[in-house]
Amino acid sequence: MHFYANPTRFLKLAKWLTPLFLISGILLASGAVAWGYFMVPPDRLMGETVRILFIHVPAAWLGMAGWTSIAIASLIELVWRHPLATIAARASAVPGAVFCFVCLATGSIWGRPTWGTWWVWDGRLTSMLVLLFLYFGYIALSSSLAREGQSSRIAAIFGLVGAINVPIINRSVVWWNSLHQPPSITTGGSAIDGVFLWPLLAATIGFSLLFGAVVLMQMRALLADLQSEARLRRKAMQAEEAVTA
Repeated sequence: MHFYANPTRFLKLAKWLTPLFLISGILLASGAVAWGYFMVPPDRLMGETVRILFIHVPAAWLGMAGWTSIAIASLIELVWRHPLATIAARASAVPGAVFCFVCLATGSIWGRPTWGTWWVWDGRLTSMLVLLFLYFGYIALSSSLAREGQSSRIAAIFGLVGAINVPIINRSVVWWNSLHQPPSITTGGSAIDGVFLWPLLAATIGFSLLFGAVVLMQMRALLADLQSEARLRRKAMQAEEAVTA
Protein backbone atom coordinates (compact mmCIF):
# COMPACT_ATOMS: atom_id res chain seq x y z
CA MET A 1 0.00 0.00 0.00
CA HIS A 2 2.74 2.43 1.00
CA PHE A 3 4.76 1.50 -2.08
CA TYR A 4 1.96 2.46 -4.50
CA ALA A 5 1.07 5.61 -2.54
CA ASN A 6 3.72 7.25 -4.68
CA PRO A 7 1.89 8.88 -7.63
CA THR A 8 4.62 7.96 -10.12
CA ARG A 9 4.52 4.28 -9.20
CA PHE A 10 0.72 4.33 -9.20
CA LEU A 11 0.59 5.84 -12.69
CA LYS A 12 2.92 3.15 -14.03
CA LEU A 13 0.66 0.46 -12.57
CA ALA A 14 -2.58 2.14 -13.69
CA LYS A 15 -1.28 2.61 -17.24
CA TRP A 16 -1.59 -1.10 -18.02
CA LEU A 17 -4.30 -2.01 -15.49
CA THR A 18 -6.80 0.48 -16.96
CA PRO A 19 -7.08 -1.08 -20.46
CA LEU A 20 -6.94 -4.56 -18.94
CA PHE A 21 -9.90 -3.84 -16.64
CA LEU A 22 -11.76 -1.91 -19.34
CA ILE A 23 -11.52 -4.46 -22.13
CA SER A 24 -12.11 -7.51 -19.92
CA GLY A 25 -14.99 -5.72 -18.18
CA ILE A 26 -16.70 -4.79 -21.46
CA LEU A 27 -16.36 -8.32 -22.81
CA LEU A 28 -17.49 -10.06 -19.63
CA ALA A 29 -20.34 -7.67 -18.79
CA SER A 30 -21.74 -7.56 -22.33
CA GLY A 31 -21.43 -11.33 -22.68
CA ALA A 32 -23.11 -11.97 -19.33
CA VAL A 33 -25.97 -9.55 -20.06
CA ALA A 34 -26.49 -11.14 -23.49
CA TRP A 35 -26.44 -14.56 -21.81
CA GLY A 36 -29.03 -13.45 -19.28
CA TYR A 37 -31.29 -11.69 -21.79
CA PHE A 38 -31.25 -14.17 -24.67
CA MET A 39 -30.34 -17.60 -23.27
CA VAL A 40 -31.81 -17.75 -19.76
CA PRO A 41 -35.44 -18.97 -19.60
CA PRO A 42 -38.19 -16.89 -17.95
CA ASP A 43 -38.54 -17.30 -14.20
CA ARG A 44 -41.48 -19.35 -12.88
CA LEU A 45 -42.75 -16.43 -10.75
CA MET A 46 -41.23 -13.27 -12.24
CA GLY A 47 -41.47 -14.29 -15.87
CA GLU A 48 -39.50 -12.17 -18.33
CA THR A 49 -38.89 -9.42 -15.74
CA VAL A 50 -36.19 -11.61 -14.18
CA ARG A 51 -33.84 -10.47 -16.94
CA ILE A 52 -33.49 -7.00 -15.43
CA LEU A 53 -31.64 -8.57 -12.48
CA PHE A 54 -28.52 -9.00 -14.62
CA ILE A 55 -28.14 -5.20 -14.57
CA HIS A 56 -29.98 -4.34 -11.36
CA VAL A 57 -28.04 -6.60 -8.99
CA PRO A 58 -24.52 -5.59 -10.19
CA ALA A 59 -25.60 -1.93 -10.07
CA ALA A 60 -26.85 -2.33 -6.49
CA TRP A 61 -23.63 -4.05 -5.45
CA LEU A 62 -21.43 -1.38 -7.06
CA GLY A 63 -23.54 1.45 -5.68
CA MET A 64 -22.72 0.19 -2.18
CA ALA A 65 -19.16 -0.81 -3.09
CA GLY A 66 -18.50 2.68 -4.42
CA TRP A 67 -19.30 4.29 -1.08
CA THR A 68 -17.37 1.57 0.75
CA SER A 69 -14.35 2.56 -1.38
CA ILE A 70 -14.89 6.21 -0.42
CA ALA A 71 -15.05 5.27 3.27
CA ILE A 72 -11.88 3.14 3.14
CA ALA A 73 -9.97 5.83 1.23
CA SER A 74 -11.24 8.46 3.68
CA LEU A 75 -10.05 6.40 6.65
CA ILE A 76 -6.62 5.98 5.04
CA GLU A 77 -6.46 9.71 4.40
CA LEU A 78 -7.37 10.63 7.98
CA VAL A 79 -5.10 8.06 9.66
CA TRP A 80 -2.10 7.59 7.35
CA ARG A 81 -2.41 10.70 5.14
CA HIS A 82 -1.67 8.78 1.95
CA PRO A 83 -1.27 11.21 -0.96
CA LEU A 84 -3.54 9.16 -3.23
CA ALA A 85 -6.32 8.50 -0.71
CA THR A 86 -8.21 11.73 -1.42
CA ILE A 87 -7.92 11.17 -5.16
CA ALA A 88 -9.13 7.57 -4.84
CA ALA A 89 -12.16 8.68 -2.84
CA ARG A 90 -13.07 11.42 -5.32
CA ALA A 91 -12.56 9.03 -8.25
CA SER A 92 -14.97 6.48 -6.74
CA ALA A 93 -17.79 8.97 -6.20
CA VAL A 94 -19.08 9.59 -9.74
CA PRO A 95 -19.11 5.94 -10.95
CA GLY A 96 -20.61 4.91 -7.60
CA ALA A 97 -23.37 7.49 -8.02
CA VAL A 98 -24.05 6.33 -11.59
CA PHE A 99 -24.44 2.70 -10.51
CA CYS A 100 -26.62 3.79 -7.58
CA PHE A 101 -28.90 5.65 -10.00
CA VAL A 102 -29.00 2.66 -12.39
CA CYS A 103 -29.97 0.45 -9.44
CA LEU A 104 -32.87 2.74 -8.51
CA ALA A 105 -34.01 3.13 -12.13
CA THR A 106 -33.95 -0.59 -12.93
CA GLY A 107 -35.58 -1.37 -9.59
CA SER A 108 -38.45 0.97 -10.45
CA ILE A 109 -38.83 -0.59 -13.90
CA TRP A 110 -38.93 -4.03 -12.27
CA GLY A 111 -41.33 -2.85 -9.55
CA ARG A 112 -43.98 -1.52 -11.96
CA PRO A 113 -45.18 -4.94 -13.21
CA THR A 114 -44.24 -6.75 -9.98
CA TRP A 115 -45.63 -4.42 -7.30
CA GLY A 116 -48.01 -2.43 -9.50
CA THR A 117 -46.20 0.87 -8.84
CA TRP A 118 -43.00 2.61 -9.85
CA TRP A 119 -41.99 3.47 -6.29
CA VAL A 120 -42.75 2.55 -2.69
CA TRP A 121 -41.14 3.95 0.44
CA ASP A 122 -39.69 0.56 1.20
CA GLY A 123 -36.68 0.29 3.54
CA ARG A 124 -34.33 -0.93 0.79
CA LEU A 125 -35.47 1.62 -1.80
CA THR A 126 -35.47 4.53 0.63
CA SER A 127 -32.00 3.78 2.01
CA MET A 128 -30.67 3.40 -1.54
CA LEU A 129 -32.16 6.78 -2.46
CA VAL A 130 -30.46 8.27 0.61
CA LEU A 131 -27.19 6.82 -0.69
CA LEU A 132 -27.66 8.60 -4.02
CA PHE A 133 -28.16 11.92 -2.23
CA LEU A 134 -25.07 11.20 -0.12
CA TYR A 135 -23.13 10.73 -3.36
CA PHE A 136 -24.38 14.07 -4.66
CA GLY A 137 -23.39 15.75 -1.40
CA TYR A 138 -19.93 14.18 -1.37
CA ILE A 139 -19.25 15.08 -5.02
CA ALA A 140 -20.28 18.71 -4.42
CA LEU A 141 -18.32 18.99 -1.16
CA SER A 142 -15.09 17.37 -2.38
CA SER A 143 -15.15 19.34 -5.65
CA SER A 144 -15.70 22.61 -3.78
CA LEU A 145 -12.86 21.92 -1.34
CA ALA A 146 -10.50 20.99 -4.17
CA ARG A 147 -11.46 24.08 -6.17
CA GLU A 148 -10.83 26.37 -3.18
CA GLY A 149 -7.59 24.60 -2.30
CA GLN A 150 -8.84 23.68 1.18
CA SER A 151 -8.18 20.57 3.25
CA SER A 152 -10.08 17.49 2.18
CA ARG A 153 -10.46 16.23 5.76
CA ILE A 154 -14.05 17.50 5.94
CA ALA A 155 -14.96 15.42 2.87
CA ALA A 156 -13.15 12.43 4.40
CA ILE A 157 -15.20 12.71 7.60
CA PHE A 158 -18.36 12.97 5.49
CA GLY A 159 -17.30 9.81 3.62
CA LEU A 160 -16.87 7.89 6.88
CA VAL A 161 -20.14 9.10 8.41
CA GLY A 162 -22.06 8.28 5.22
CA ALA A 163 -20.79 4.70 5.38
CA ILE A 164 -23.31 4.08 8.17
CA ASN A 165 -25.94 3.85 5.44
CA VAL A 166 -24.26 0.89 3.66
CA PRO A 167 -25.06 -1.77 6.30
CA ILE A 168 -28.53 -0.24 6.64
CA ILE A 169 -29.10 -0.89 2.93
CA ASN A 170 -27.74 -4.41 3.23
CA ARG A 171 -29.86 -5.39 6.25
CA SER A 172 -32.99 -3.34 5.51
CA VAL A 173 -34.90 -6.32 4.08
CA VAL A 174 -34.18 -8.24 7.29
CA TRP A 175 -34.80 -5.48 9.83
CA TRP A 176 -38.08 -4.17 8.39
CA ASN A 177 -41.20 -5.64 6.81
CA SER A 178 -40.12 -5.06 3.22
CA LEU A 179 -41.69 -5.54 -0.19
CA HIS A 180 -38.20 -6.12 -1.52
CA GLN A 181 -37.23 -9.77 -1.59
CA PRO A 182 -34.86 -10.99 1.17
CA PRO A 183 -31.17 -11.71 0.44
CA SER A 184 -30.82 -14.47 -2.15
CA ILE A 185 -27.06 -14.98 -1.69
CA THR A 186 -25.71 -15.35 1.84
CA THR A 187 -22.76 -17.01 3.55
CA GLY A 188 -24.97 -20.10 3.92
CA GLY A 189 -25.47 -20.48 0.19
CA SER A 190 -27.62 -19.24 -2.66
CA ALA A 191 -31.36 -19.41 -3.19
CA ILE A 192 -30.93 -18.60 -6.89
CA ASP A 193 -31.06 -21.42 -9.41
CA GLY A 194 -27.78 -22.03 -11.22
CA VAL A 195 -29.26 -21.10 -14.59
CA PHE A 196 -29.67 -17.53 -13.27
CA LEU A 197 -26.79 -17.50 -10.78
CA TRP A 198 -23.87 -18.01 -13.16
CA PRO A 199 -24.69 -15.23 -15.65
CA LEU A 200 -25.53 -12.99 -12.66
CA LEU A 201 -22.10 -13.61 -11.12
CA ALA A 202 -20.42 -13.06 -14.50
CA ALA A 203 -22.28 -9.77 -14.94
CA THR A 204 -21.30 -8.65 -11.45
CA ILE A 205 -17.62 -9.39 -12.08
CA GLY A 206 -17.76 -7.70 -15.48
CA PHE A 207 -19.38 -4.51 -14.20
CA SER A 208 -16.95 -4.52 -11.24
CA LEU A 209 -14.04 -4.54 -13.69
CA LEU A 210 -15.65 -1.63 -15.56
CA PHE A 211 -16.04 0.20 -12.26
CA GLY A 212 -12.35 -0.36 -11.51
CA ALA A 213 -11.35 0.89 -14.96
CA VAL A 214 -13.40 4.08 -14.58
CA VAL A 215 -11.97 4.73 -11.11
CA LEU A 216 -8.42 4.34 -12.45
CA MET A 217 -9.19 6.69 -15.34
CA GLN A 218 -10.66 9.23 -12.94
CA MET A 219 -7.60 9.00 -10.68
CA ARG A 220 -5.25 9.49 -13.61
CA ALA A 221 -7.25 12.52 -14.77
CA LEU A 222 -7.27 14.06 -11.28
CA LEU A 223 -3.52 13.50 -10.92
CA ALA A 224 -2.94 15.11 -14.32
CA ASP A 225 -4.96 18.15 -13.22
CA LEU A 226 -2.96 18.44 -9.99
CA GLN A 227 0.33 18.16 -11.88
CA SER A 228 -0.80 20.81 -14.39
CA GLU A 229 -1.79 23.16 -11.57
CA ALA A 230 1.58 22.60 -9.86
CA ARG A 231 3.45 23.41 -13.09
CA LEU A 232 1.39 26.57 -13.61
CA ARG A 233 2.10 27.69 -10.04
CA ARG A 234 5.83 27.11 -10.52
CA LYS A 235 5.83 29.09 -13.78
CA ALA A 236 3.89 31.91 -12.14
CA MET A 237 6.38 32.03 -9.26
CA GLN A 238 9.33 32.02 -11.69
CA ALA A 239 7.78 34.84 -13.71
CA GLU A 240 7.16 36.84 -10.55
CA GLU A 241 10.75 36.31 -9.39
CA ALA A 242 12.03 37.39 -12.81
CA VAL A 243 9.99 40.60 -12.66
CA THR A 244 11.11 41.46 -9.13
CA ALA A 245 14.75 40.71 -10.02
